[in-house]
Parts: sequence; C-alpha cells; structure tokens
Amino acid sequence: MTRHEATEAALRLEMDGHGAVELMNHENSPRTKTITMDQDSTEAEGSSPMSMAAQSKENDSSIPPAAISSVGSYSSVNYGIPNVRMIPNHTSSFLRAGSKFKGTQQSDRQNYNVEVDIKHVDMAESELCGYLRIEGLTPDHPTLTTYFEGEIIGPKYTFQTRHPSWGATDKTDMQHWARFPAWRPLAKQAKKPDFHYKNSAQRENIFMRWKESFLVPDHRVREILGASFEGFYYICFNQVTGNVSGIYFHARSEKYQQLELKHIDDKGCYGAMEFR
Repeated sequence: MTRHEATEAALRLEMDGHGAVELMNHENSPRTKTITMDQDSTEAEGSSPMSMAAQSKENDSSIPPAAISSVGSYSSVNYGIPNVRMIPNHTSSFLRAGSKFKGTQQSDRQNYNVEVDIKHVDMAESELCGYLRIEGLTPDHPTLTTYFEGEIIGPKYTFQTRHPSWGATDKTDMQHWARFPAWRPLAKQAKKPDFHYKNSAQRENIFMRWKESFLVPDHRVREILGASFEGFYYICFNQVTGNVSGIYFHARSEKYQQLELKHIDDKGCYGAMEFR
C-alpha cells in the first residue's frame, strides 16, 4: 500500500441520519471531532428569500391564534380577563353611591333638617340603601340617624306595597302616590296589581319606597320617645334636577309629612366601594 493510499484509508467519514460527521485524522494526531449540523439550516442557506418567507408564514400558521373575546363592539385579547362586563349600577349622576342630599321634612307643626347619604344603588335589582339623618326630632336626641333600604318601582316592584308589616293598603298607596304630579298620568294603569313600570330607569322621574330599618350606630334600639322609624317614605326622584320629593307614612304618625331634598354638589368627585 502506498503512502497516499494509507492516508486515504486513515480518513474515514461517517455520517449518521442526523447530520453528525465523525472525522479522524491519523496523519496529525489521533483525535475525534464531532460536528452537529442542522439540516434545516443547511437547506436554508441555499434557499431563496421568497422560499424562506413562505416557510416562515407556514410556521406561523401552525401557532394557534390568540383567543378573542368581544362584548358588543368591544374586543380584547383574552389574557385570563373574564368576558363578563358589569352593567352600570346607576342611570343618573345624582342617584349613585356617594350621592348626598339635603333638605327638610315638613309637618303641620315643625320643619326638620334632613340629610340623606346614598351608599349603594343597584338598578339591575331595583334596590338601593343609605343613611337618613334628621335633626331636632326630640329634645333628648338632637340628631337621629337611621339605615334605610329602598325599592325602585319598575320590573321588580310595583306601586302596590307588598309588605303587610309596613301597614299600607292599596288604598293608602294610591292616596300617597297621587300627591306627586309626575305620577298622576300613571294613575289609571298603576292601580292594576300586575302593572309594571317599564323602562323606569330611562324616565325623567323614578319612583321608590324608602324603608327605615334601624338606628345607627346602635341597631338594638327599637323605640325612642317622641320619634318613630317604623314607617316608610313614598319617593319621587327627578333624574334631571336631582331633587327628591317624599311623603312619610306611618299608621300612628301625622299624615302626609313632606320630604324635600336637593342634591349636594360634589363637583363630580366622590368615593365609592363595590363588592364583586
């Protein structure tokens, strides 16, 4: 064997199916060198820009598109954010959590200063709640504060009071509602037990019942000499002006005590909390 043939025999090239090349060079020093080559990259070197772009587009198409959630005309990429969007819980800038009203409650004998602090409004459930503070009702209690809950007349509650413990009958309801000029056009329909005031939240006037529940801060006090919080108010609220008109009813109290309140301007700034 010649030297040239021996050199060729010493050079052994072995390629596996993955592109691994083992090169042994006995002419210098015995060593093994393994080179790993990416078959795709090798092919890419000889590919045209057009073919590379087509391959990139094909690879991108294999990636599943991001989930898109849409509510109405709003779309957003879904990154774990729930699709449910909370509907506005109030329809007026006056009747909302944080709104305050100030005015008087008038009887035949005296006028009392009253302030109302709305704490929560839920138009979807036709309900609201807050605090009512009245001054000068009794000598022993210069100021009384009660917690009240309200029913908004609409799809859920009718003009008839459905609470026997409140002491109001259908006749009582109609007599008190009739004292509101805004209600009189509804008188004929409102007398029907199954009448529901449709689209009530979109109308100029919203009708409600406000029921005082207990004293604040001590809810254990049930009676106060010279004062009563066992009754409730028939309410007419004007969404345009923010004015509240009300009539207090209690079987053992003076009839038709008038409540007149005006919204306290807060320059559009208020604090509120919502539990979800």
